[in-house]
Amino acid sequence: MEINQTETYDNASVEDVYTLVTDKDFRIETCLAQGATHHEVDVQSNSVGGCTVTVVRSMPAELPEFITKFTGHTIDVKQTEVWSDIDDGGNRNCDVRVKIIGQPAEMTGTMTLRAAGGDTVFNLQGHAKVKIPFIGKKIEAELAHAVGGALRAEARLGNARLG
Repeated sequence: MEINQTETYDNASVEDVYTLVTDKDFRIETCLAQGATHHEVDVQSNSVGGCTVTVVRSMPAELPEFITKFTGHTIDVKQTEVWSDIDDGGNRNCDVRVKIIGQPAEMTGTMTLRAAGGDTVFNLQGHAKVKIPFIGKKIEAELAHAVGGALRAEARLGNARLG
């Protein structure tokens, strides 16, 4: 299932948003705001002038019952983001992977930060894949919904922090 979601950070530069979304304390704050019962956040500079952000969190499985039969009442998620250096156009790009630990479910894609006037547009384009016969497509829709919700929540918190 394809995912394409855009959020806007008002009155913020690409570097302001990049600094925020790669800040360990901010990512911990987003885990807590989204109800994570456990979290680990690691941010490391990488060789391409950006950084790698890894967030592992346990979340309540707010999913339909047919899915929680497979996952239980919590899900463990590992999100890995590999951010590039700023490009010639003043943008930042990122390869992202969200893996549901212990389940055949993941989302892979790219995220971009682009200037739009005085704002920054954060875009996620990805593909959710669940390898479970018969019901995988239904679970993909739930995974896409969860990823989108997490991105919206992070943008709301980010806008409040930058505002």
